Amino acid sequence: MKVLISGASVAGPVLAYWLDRYGVETTVVERTPALRHGLGGHAVDLFGHATDVVRQMGLWAEVVDARTMIEKLTIERTGARPVHVDLGRLYAGMSDRHVEILRGELTRILSAATAHTSEYLFGDSITALADDGAGVDVTFEHSAPRRYDVVIGADGMHSTVRRLAFGPEEPVRRHLGGYLAVYSTPDLFGLGTEMLTHQSINRLAATYGVRQTGQARAAFMFRTDTELAYDYRDKDEQKRLLAREFDDYGWRVPQLLEHLEAADDFYFDAIAQITLDTWQRGRIGLVGDAGYCPAPAVGGGTSLAIATAYILAGELAANGPDGLRSYEAKVRQMVDRSRAIGPKVMGSIIPGGPAALRLLPWAASVVPKLPTPIQRFIWSQNAVGKALGSAPLPDYADLLSPRSPANPAQ
Repeated sequence: MKVLISGASVAGPVLAYWLDRYGVETTVVERTPALRHGLGGHAVDLFGHATDVVRQMGLWAEVVDARTMIEKLTIERTGARPVHVDLGRLYAGMSDRHVEILRGELTRILSAATAHTSEYLFGDSITALADDGAGVDVTFEHSAPRRYDVVIGADGMHSTVRRLAFGPEEPVRRHLGGYLAVYSTPDLFGLGTEMLTHQSINRLAATYGVRQTGQARAAFMFRTDTELAYDYRDKDEQKRLLAREFDDYGWRVPQLLEHLEAADDFYFDAIAQITLDTWQRGRIGLVGDAGYCPAPAVGGGTSLAIATAYILAGELAANGPDGLRSYEAKVRQMVDRSRAIGPKVMGSIIPGGPAALRLLPWAASVVPKLPTPIQRFIWSQNAVGKALGSAPLPDYADLLSPRSPANPAQ
């Protein structure tokens, strides 16, 4: 079986890794000219099943070494005292399987695990897909046409594979009313291992240190009554939009915005969900944000992508192209629970009114001080906890190829 994977960020490399372990030939096509690795991107959280998968890949120690090591959160609001949060205690109360890491670092680690086992087509993208029931003929922007047994879109919320095989994005995108922007700046405030956050109604600004470079990240989130019209590929337009939104904010924002124009790692996108009811069509499937983005920054999408890519690989190895259907059945509960997180988290991170503006600082200061068993119970009762506590991952150890370096039979 030959599988084409579109996208080399998180779900794509995880899927490629496990397919190779099961003896499946994989090609990964990526539109950027090289892997998006290093220290770019915003900080993401790995928890629950995602940490189990990373451990099974033998990458846990490397991921832990690359973690952000942000230990303290300070939440400020106009007219209120700052609230200081011990993030170590907060995360320990949430789960004993958690790590925060820059997305670029995670991509680097995952892609390095597949660099010598999968074929990568960089600087290219898919332009047409033709599924005749026995295989998929793929047309590329630059490479010669090829035929594959299965094609998987792991190419993010604005997936090309989804557009080609399932239709336009707009009907399946559920806008949650917010936007996220992140970019690098000098460490203007000597942050070290601290994150500074300022909340106001409908807006939030934050900055945190990047220990590996001595720089920092600036992060902004804001709400709008209506969805904004902009080109998601035009970074200059997005920078102007962000500057207009925060030009009157005060706090430390003016210093952070001074470095906006020069930022070459600027990220901006809507906090939105992808609401497809099915993630497979014939021999074409979707995984991660391409199929069911639970919402950037508030939905646990990175962890969901890792866990579901692992399951997709196992089902394809066990059942061939029919594995797309069994994969969908196995991940549906996990996806549904993750989708429930975003709207709830949005309401506390980006307060919509005075009550919500008081809630997060209060909860963040009180909960970490509770005994760990009580914290675990509290987390288990909300949407985040239910997503973390999904059923155990399937075991596909019997599918390991004799050629796999991790197979004891070798």
